[in-house]
Amino acid sequence: MKSKKKFDQINVIPFIDILLVLLVMVITTATFIKQGVLPIDLPEAKASDKKENKKEIDIYVTKDGKFHYDKEAVTPAELEQKLSGLAKDQTVVLRSDKEATFQDFVTVMDILKKLHHEQLYIVTKE
Repeated sequence: MKSKKKFDQINVIPFIDILLVLLVMVITTATFIKQGVLPIDLPEAKASDKKENKKEIDIYVTKDGKFHYDKEAVTPAELEQKLSGLAKDQTVVLRSDKEATFQDFVTVMDILKKLHHEQLYIVTKE
């Protein structure tokens, strides 16, 4: 007569292995998600200065010459109007596509210089 083996505990090691693999996959893909709101290809720089700030205003210059104030498409005149309402020490982050014309970049810089903005960061990738 065969004796029946009593099943009194569950082997959880394969379950933990699967969870760890899923966790690694989520962590590695989550680091690639936050790049920016608009798809622009950033220029490269050798040295970079990364600082975390409370609230920053993003200005995007796309390769087809369009300007965006945060997520909103604006003309250069509207951009100047929106920036004139900000404090002079408000952090402004400029994200210009490397394929954008230099004139578009200079237009944004002229607006910021005219309004005497002190906190400007230009985003590049290493």
